[in-house]
Amino acid sequence: MIDVDDTVLVQRDGGIATVVLNRPHKLNAMTRSMWGKLGDAVEQLSADDALRCVIVRGAGEKAFSPGNDIAEFAGERSNKRQAIEYGRVMHRTADALANCRHPLIAQIHGICVGGGLEIAALCDLRICGESSRFGAPINKLGLVMAYPEMAPLVRLVGPATALEILLEGRIFDAAEAKEKGLVTRVVPDDRVAAEARDSAQRIADGAPLVARWHKKFARRLASSKPLSDAEVDECFDCFDTEDFRIGYAAFLAKQKPGFLGR
Repeated sequence: MIDVDDTVLVQRDGGIATVVLNRPHKLNAMTRSMWGKLGDAVEQLSADDALRCVIVRGAGEKAFSPGNDIAEFAGERSNKRQAIEYGRVMHRTADALANCRHPLIAQIHGICVGGGLEIAALCDLRICGESSRFGAPINKLGLVMAYPEMAPLVRLVGPATALEILLEGRIFDAAEAKEKGLVTRVVPDDRVAAEARDSAQRIADGAPLVARWHKKFARRLASSKPLSDAEVDECFDCFDTEDFRIGYAAFLAKQKPGFLGR
């Protein structure tokens, strides 16, 4: 385990890393410092070629995160000037999550609200328990979700559903979250950790370069800009990789491939 900060922990197990939001006594509510440390951790993990998958979770099983710690606002976010500085930290971390080369899995226990929902929306897969709760009731605080924070939610569920979540500000259950497309999979509460780990292992067993390319292509396809010839050509780079030769040979031999990331 690597202590990025006592409120953000990074655990490594082979090609899988787990980033833990570690404020269980506050249900893992985010502070400005935590946002910065989370961004640092994700940037470091993204640069690690030996890594295959990253799980993001909150400490304990009561909450992923309820969002920002409102008690901190008096000193850190009480006016526009402070909010802009706070926002820069949040948005750098959002960029780090959005641009992480490795697949990200949100392992969601319990509450996933506000800023916690923003973090989960930036992950590639979201696995939650049946008792998990979701929402973004920031209208009750007189706050808006800024463009960089709202964009991942809109991309995930579309503008109409994002507006429903923000305008009503209500908390809803896991079944509705699945219906809205907010989560990938809902499992019994006592299966969340195992399911997230199994999912991460399936990803880690695949070719890591392929996972990175698929993430890159999915992001690119979200743009309406036409693909360039170079971008289309890149789709065939995989045929010159050692991993393709390993995977092709293993398939023919009916063996499990041991990909090298080359």
